[in-house]
Amino acid sequence: MGHRLDGWLALDWPERRRLIACTVGLACMHAALAIFGYARTRKTVERWTRHPHPRAATETEIAGAKAMARLAAIAGRHGAVEATCLRRSLLLHGWLRRRGLRPALQLGVMERPGPFQAHAWIELEGQRLLPSDEGYRPFDRKEG
Repeated sequence: MGHRLDGWLALDWPERRRLIACTVGLACMHAALAIFGYARTRKTVERWTRHPHPRAATETEIAGAKAMARLAAIAGRHGAVEATCLRRSLLLHGWLRRRGLRPALQLGVMERPGPFQAHAWIELEGQRLLPSDEGYRPFDRKEG
């Protein structure tokens, strides 16, 4: 408990508010996925977060997105629901779109041989937001 309290105290008030917002948002994503499934949840997130003038992110905005991704990961580990990479990625995807940015929600698999490992992550201007997102390749979306 002391370690968690130290982590909380190390955050400034805006970060604490974003962490709480991530915790609530992840619970909502968890419920939406359980009730509606992936496709309908993603469409709803994209509909609600549509921005009239999406634009490229600045370096400052990319750094802010990486900070938000770290907070979402913390909320996912310590929140009320099991926040898998898909839940975190859907939340970040909506958060960044709402700010007028153009995130890419990626779904893929581990690149190296071994047991099958699927993963979801967000890329912004071609950059992955978390170091843990490295080592995965996106699914090939070729039309059949």
